[in-house]
Amino acid sequence: MPVGAESCPACGQSLGGSAEEHRDENAARNVPVRKSIIYAGFWFRAAAYLLDTATLAFVLGATVLGPVLRNNHVGPSVEDAWKFYTGDSPQATALLLLIQLVSWLYFAAFESSPWQATPGKKVMGLRVTDLQGRRLSFIRASGRYFGKIISSLLFGIGFLMAGFTEKKQALHDMLAGCLVLKDPSKYSSAVNRR
Repeated sequence: MPVGAESCPACGQSLGGSAEEHRDENAARNVPVRKSIIYAGFWFRAAAYLLDTATLAFVLGATVLGPVLRNNHVGPSVEDAWKFYTGDSPQATALLLLIQLVSWLYFAAFESSPWQATPGKKVMGLRVTDLQGRRLSFIRASGRYFGKIISSLLFGIGFLMAGFTEKKQALHDMLAGCLVLKDPSKYSSAVNRR
């Protein structure tokens, strides 16, 4: 309940006292206070994904791709990078598999960590949970990551679903039984400053 509310904002029922009194009564009876749930929509998630992609590109570029392209004995020259990347050589295939492996570990490990978010999601004030609001296991986070392949194969429609479904779930969230939530404290403090 909002501080000082005299009635329920959802149903309009009178509280018969202040919301603070009800919170104190609930705490005394060990009744859990329900936190507000704010689902993260498409644009917040897209911004977080762009931040994560830029982070991964920088790290992989500096640690893997840069040295490979600079060493003419191992890989192609910088001028031939596109030809190498789109080619079907064993080295290009190995590089693409390495990029996918690092990407999977990045998303699955961060989303199943105590942060419950990748660095991009953390910056945007988002976290990934299961349907009950609990932290994901590494297996579920991995399922969510690989579910993105299906979202991609449907011409991106699986990602766009996050803008139209009731709980702002993309297809891969539905497949893995996940939610992406906004941190209400981050956004309520921004609203209160206005």
